[in-house]
Amino acid sequence: MMVFRNTGRSILALLVLSAVVWGGAPTPHPAAATELTVSAAISLKDALDEIRASYIAKHPGVALAMNYGASGTLELQIEQGAPVDIFLSASPKQMDDLQTKGLLAESSRRDLLSNEIVLVVPKASSGVASFQDLLKPGVKHVALGEPASVPAGQYAQQVLTKMGIAEAVNAKAVFAKDVRQVLTYVENGDADAGIVYSTDAIASGKVRVAAQAPKDSHAPVIYCVGVMKGSKNAPAATDFEAYLSGAQARAIFQKYGFGMATP
Repeated sequence: MMVFRNTGRSILALLVLSAVVWGGAPTPHPAAATELTVSAAISLKDALDEIRASYIAKHPGVALAMNYGASGTLELQIEQGAPVDIFLSASPKQMDDLQTKGLLAESSRRDLLSNEIVLVVPKASSGVASFQDLLKPGVKHVALGEPASVPAGQYAQQVLTKMGIAEAVNAKAVFAKDVRQVLTYVENGDADAGIVYSTDAIASGKVRVAAQAPKDSHAPVIYCVGVMKGSKNAPAATDFEAYLSGAQARAIFQKYGFGMATP
């Protein structure tokens, strides 16, 4: 029996030694990441995906969940209680609405980016060279963002109204849920032309810009950012918002064709 007890102790000692030598001792789990939900206009997707990667590389303890869509749709989600930490809108209107309803964290709102409104056509198309050409009988379908929820659609209506052709063009309209769907309709030939942001045209190899909307034909295209009042991670959200205005993020935005709202 004495031999058995000594053998048992020896085995136990070997097990403990093995755990130390081979790293078998339990390792503590890494701290849970701070999770931020960012709702952003879909026209920002390409740039923000790259910015997200650059931010996470410098802040590995932060997880960023990106939610893209039409700004009006995202605004409605926030108003209905969606757990959003940061909102980036393609128009001041949606941010104005949230601010009026007390849903923005105090002093967090910023004008971030600028953009241009352009008329695009399929790359091989040659029948449209101006907004007035949308009245031609050969132009059967014009893709536009849904004005009720898509800022690009709202800007488009301003342009068409200023030019006195809104009623005629709307009769040919194919309305889309967001500006990227407008682009897709034109890329696929489902529409003869569409009105999008210049950054969308830059991102596509299947369309060309037929005309740029005059600056006085629509309200300035300003992208706004703000932290939501209900954010459970306000300090981290504020830090990411600040990063969006920093040198590295600005360089990425500019690479994708965006202007900066402020110098």
